[in-house]
Amino acid sequence: MYEVEIMEKKSNFLTRVLLNAVSVGITAAILPGVDISGVTSLLLAGFILGIFNAIIKPVLLLLTLPITIITLGLFALVVNGFVLYLTALIVHGFTISSFWMAVLASIIISFVSAILNKVL
Repeated sequence: MYEVEIMEKKSNFLTRVLLNAVSVGITAAILPGVDISGVTSLLLAGFILGIFNAIIKPVLLLLTLPITIITLGLFALVVNGFVLYLTALIVHGFTISSFWMAVLASIIISFVSAILNKVL
């Protein structure tokens, strides 16, 4: 029973990593300020982004809740951009030219991820 649950969680996490990687790859192909140097960097970026989205992003959203409420949720886009920019700083071979390019890239990644989640 528990082994099945563990396997499902592992496959769900791997699916999320691959969806993140595909979303980042499509975004890098669309935006000139987002560059990825290879498949390894792409998969590592998807992995790190998944971890950051699970751990760092909720904490940041909680800490910035007042300003997010005042801006009617628009500040959450800045938080998403920050998490993506932080990912680019950590992953060698994944570069984003500026913070605001990271915010724009995070919007595109969100749209691509939503579409991929609907398809799969």
